[in-house]
Amino acid sequence: MVFDAVSEVRLFVLVFISVYTLVLFAYVITSWVQLPYSLRGVQTFLYDVCEPYLRLWRRILPSFGPLDLSPMVGILALWVLEGVIANLL
Repeated sequence: MVFDAVSEVRLFVLVFISVYTLVLFAYVITSWVQLPYSLRGVQTFLYDVCEPYLRLWRRILPSFGPLDLSPMVGILALWVLEGVIANLL
């Protein structure tokens, strides 16, 4: 099966968005629980990867008190971007 450059770029973007969505889900779940010391590196990695993206949405969204909607909006934006890129390529 021969893939051209456009389909390779499309596949890369779709896989990247899917993996980043899973990373965001893992970040949200690990932020709810206290992890053991041996897994704190994983939590730090997830924080370093996800916080810059989520901070962008926190600046745009209004404050809802203790409720943080930035992960939901961020994941929704990634899904919309995935659909747009899939249709463009």
